[in-house]
Amino acid sequence: MLRLQSFQPVLRGEDLRAPMDIYQEAVRYLESHHVPVVVEAEPDVLEEDVFQEEAVSCFLSPLQTESIDFPDTPTLCSPEEMLERRLVVLKGILESEEVYLRELEALLMPMKALRASAGTSQPVLSSRQVQTVFYQVPELRDMHQSFYSGLKDRLSAYCQTHPSPGEEREMSHPGFELIVGDLFLKMVNQIGLYGGFIGNYEEAVEIVRKCTQSDPRFRTLAESMMSNNGADKARTKYTFEALLYKPLDRVTKTTLVLRDLLKTTPVEHKDYVALQETLRLSRSFLSGVNESSQRKREVTLSHGLRRQLMRDGFVVDVSEGDRNLRHLFLYTDLLLCTRFKHATRGKQDQYRFCWYLPLAGLKLRWVADQERSCDTNLRLHTIRTKMYLLRQQLQQQAKGYRGLHLAARSRKKLEQMELMLLTHSPHYRLELHSPSDKSHTLLFSSLYELEEWREAIYKLTTDNIETVPPDLLTLTSACVKLRMTQQPPLQSSNAEDKEALCGTLSVAIHSACSLQQPTCVYVCVEVDGYEFYNKQAQTHSSVHSLNPHWDQELCFQVDGAQNLRVLCVGQSDGQDEAVLGKTTLKLESKSLIERWRRRTLQLGQVEVTLSLKYNPHPLEPPSSAAQEQPVFCVPIETVAQQEGVLVPHVVRCCVEEVERRGMAEVGIYRISGTTSEISMLKAAFNSNLREAVTRLRSAEVNAVSGVLKLYFRELPEPLIPTELFQSLARTLDIQDMDSRLVSMLSLLQSCPDANRHTFLYLIRHLQRISERQDINKMSLLNLATVFGPSLLRPPVAGVGHDGPAVDISQEVVVQVQVVFSYLQCNNLPEAQISVPYDTDPEDATTHI
Repeated sequence: MLRLQSFQPVLRGEDLRAPMDIYQEAVRYLESHHVPVVVEAEPDVLEEDVFQEEAVSCFLSPLQTESIDFPDTPTLCSPEEMLERRLVVLKGILESEEVYLRELEALLMPMKALRASAGTSQPVLSSRQVQTVFYQVPELRDMHQSFYSGLKDRLSAYCQTHPSPGEEREMSHPGFELIVGDLFLKMVNQIGLYGGFIGNYEEAVEIVRKCTQSDPRFRTLAESMMSNNGADKARTKYTFEALLYKPLDRVTKTTLVLRDLLKTTPVEHKDYVALQETLRLSRSFLSGVNESSQRKREVTLSHGLRRQLMRDGFVVDVSEGDRNLRHLFLYTDLLLCTRFKHATRGKQDQYRFCWYLPLAGLKLRWVADQERSCDTNLRLHTIRTKMYLLRQQLQQQAKGYRGLHLAARSRKKLEQMELMLLTHSPHYRLELHSPSDKSHTLLFSSLYELEEWREAIYKLTTDNIETVPPDLLTLTSACVKLRMTQQPPLQSSNAEDKEALCGTLSVAIHSACSLQQPTCVYVCVEVDGYEFYNKQAQTHSSVHSLNPHWDQELCFQVDGAQNLRVLCVGQSDGQDEAVLGKTTLKLESKSLIERWRRRTLQLGQVEVTLSLKYNPHPLEPPSSAAQEQPVFCVPIETVAQQEGVLVPHVVRCCVEEVERRGMAEVGIYRISGTTSEISMLKAAFNSNLREAVTRLRSAEVNAVSGVLKLYFRELPEPLIPTELFQSLARTLDIQDMDSRLVSMLSLLQSCPDANRHTFLYLIRHLQRISERQDINKMSLLNLATVFGPSLLRPPVAGVGHDGPAVDISQEVVVQVQVVFSYLQCNNLPEAQISVPYDTDPEDATTHI
């Protein structure tokens, strides 16, 4: 006997029919010469091309280079068509149930004979083995038989009563009379039967495999189980193991079927609530299946090895400059990139092979955010604006037939916009380099998601794995069964959650601790929800420290946000950035509304302290520019209020950098840096704090000190208010130094908070500089001479000034002597850097 394996070659156009014609001719030729032929086909993929081409998607944009295929939402032209589509879906479910029941019957057919033989002297299987192999199968058959009978009866009754749907009146479509939600809910309430089957599946398959190898009688049975194909009396041949997989395959598709049915069921339909609950129960059960059913995610290899699926999801693949949305599968020994091909009517979902990389020796490298071109930013802003408008339409559309029709169209367009944004907004690059010099680059919008993929891949690459060359056709075709992620992460596909945040979410990053060694670190914060606005923000990079402080406030405009992701990223000199820890925090709107809540989060070994506040309000359309407000030539109170601090970041960052590497610099603050470098740093602080701090790290230290002096010199109002000039000048006449300082500190208390705390912060810094005057040659008097004219200025004559005029020589003396007196004070109050984030007494710091 000759066995022929059915196959599906990859051909296009006019060549599509030729291979099957040749194949059939070969079969007929062998049979004409009395050579028995057995045609073997993989279950569920009989005569289907894994790489079947599909029509190009209709929503290509200038940003796209090819179509993006994903589980579709039907675009319905009228409520009547929606209900007619629902009827088509129900009929398809009924046909599918009929096929599934025949498969279950085929599986159960040998059960009685095997049980009978178990009591003989030469059993094929023992009684316990029979019970294990067929565990829960009769119960599953009975459950689906009941569901099938009920659904068939109701569809038959409906079709007999309403044979001509085209003659119905618009406002009384009979589709509203077809009630089936209770049948689906009853079936899903019994879905726990599958839990027992899944838990037993591995042992059952092992028995079948062992007995197939050791017992010729069982092998004959296991390799030739037949199922009738209904009215055409044709029969399909299965293996025992293939039939055992059918229930597992069936239950994992339940959610997709229910989702399709719910999408074609109007909200006003009596079935809608029942189907919603059915879908919720199904999703809840299947989330457990994905965690517990390891066998579902395995592919058998040669030599008894098993290739197990560890993770899958949608990513953006960069090939020759083009961005394409791909479904990535991480197995125990390789990474497989595929293109998802959504099923045409009557066919299965399929995957098309793109590339694969063995994990053995694979090198990983991720690169921080890359600059986008102005053209790309403009296009992304256009997409976000359209998404925002569609979202507003969905929220405002009225109910009823016309409202349902418009909502379906708007939701479809919103999904299309989300897919375009998902493809073209990612800016984090994960570079993959194999020992065979093959390289691929994946893009992610979320640093958190990138790190999850990087960790999962890196863990497998360190296990000294040995790759078995894959059968790419088999592996790619198995993706439909093995996948744990059904569709791209689209917010518009999720059900509305009333607890989700809509408004402004403020996150104040205070500090971090428990670092293993002094490091420059920054904190990255991400939120979920609709991507109308930026969903990610970062603090500036700290100086080298074991306990970095930022006290930096990050603000997000959010719509549908439910989770906050926090990452701590380290930056070592001459090395790539590395994520030191990450965590996710559930956002609870009630506890955050208009009051700060302090949290201490555990990010691996690192602790990060932050505060959260939420202000709900209607959202404005996304703005085209996300540029930060300028800080130079702006009143210090305005800058402090913008940043949510008492000491502006430009002051703190320059001070920290000078103290890091300028304490021993001769003439620090007296010797100026180059004008061009100071101007470059000023422009950076006016536009992007993170970029400014990055440039500050590599700038010449005298340029850093020059930026700080320039900031104070360009303040519209001096740090010490002008109206205090005369009062401070009079204190210099007090001969007793202690009495003079008491008067000066009293005057300082009358300054605005931002001015006072910034002045105290600067004075403390200058005192630390002078402690190294034996090296840097900068005494307190030298520092007072440098900073006095910038920090204190006399009032302009004739502008609210009635006192005697001060000549220029006296003016300079007063400026220097006032600052010098403050520098000599050893009991100055401590500067407060940030605004206190008040919480209620019961809102103590929460450790998570």
